[in-house]
Amino acid sequence: DFISLIFPKLCYACGQPLVSQEHITCVSCEYQLPYTNFHLDKDNKLARQFWGRVQLTSAGAYLYFKKSGRVQNLMHQLKYLNHPEVGVELGRRYGNVLKKAEIYQQIEVIVPVPIHQKKRLQRGYNQSEKIAEGLAQSMLIPTGFNILERTHQRESQTKTERKMRFENTETAFKIGQPHTFKEVLLVDDTITIDVN
Repeated sequence: DFISLIFPKLCYACGQPLVSQEHITCVSCEYQLPYTNFHLDKDNKLARQFWGRVQLTSAGAYLYFKKSGRVQNLMHQLKYLNHPEVGVELGRRYGNVLKKAEIYQQIEVIVPVPIHQKKRLQRGYNQSEKIAEGLAQSMLIPTGFNILERTHQRESQTKTERKMRFENTETAFKIGQPHTFKEVLLVDDTITIDVN
């Protein structure tokens, strides 16, 4: 507590000091984060974006992203300010939610979307792996970090239209480690939802 007076731990979402039982986010932010609750509806609007494109059971996202909001602050800490613990904690929290949902009961392995080796060297870690790590801890499901490999690096797709994103990723990955899993939870750090 004395050290906290001099070097207080701050909430990664709002910047306010954390109290002793708080971790990553303060209770106020945890309460106010914009949760999607997609796990409650396997045919949610995110899942519908994939219909006719890929075979999947469901698609989910933990939080809605709004510019200049708490979630943007969290993702900025995770991706650009060297705080992988943010990804682990968010994954752990989401895993506690998903393990209660019937549609996620059959998951056999958690596979993070890989980043290019050059990007990993720059950042020091893959943020999707950190989220997958937290999911695995709370869901008690193994991870498959070597199942997928990125074949080449793409430019950031944050400003690319959704249709182009699908096309850009068709050849960006390959199966690395052979596997026999049927139910895979594929994890990425962000995904764009079509608002139409």
